[in-house]
Amino acid sequence: MKIGTRDPAQTAQRVRVGVFGLAAILLLIGMATTIFGVVSREKPATAIGAPRADVAANLSNSVAPSDAPTGEPLAQIGIAPATSPTPAAH
Repeated sequence: MKIGTRDPAQTAQRVRVGVFGLAAILLLIGMATTIFGVVSREKPATAIGAPRADVAANLSNSVAPSDAPTGEPLAQIGIAPATSPTPAAH
């Protein structure tokens, strides 16, 4: 067997394998593009009872302002205790 010559059947087999490999890669890329395109167009799922951004963004101030503001907004909404002394019950 000579070193510089190749069998035409072997060359044809290599070309077929290469073309099949390229076709398979292009098919996989096309499928991945289609799948990611469909997923990105779907509406995101939310859990039952989960906070909804569209509702939270439209909430107004639900705490009614008092007649005499104390200057303690956290105490007004009940997050922190008031620091001003309250009159003791006699």
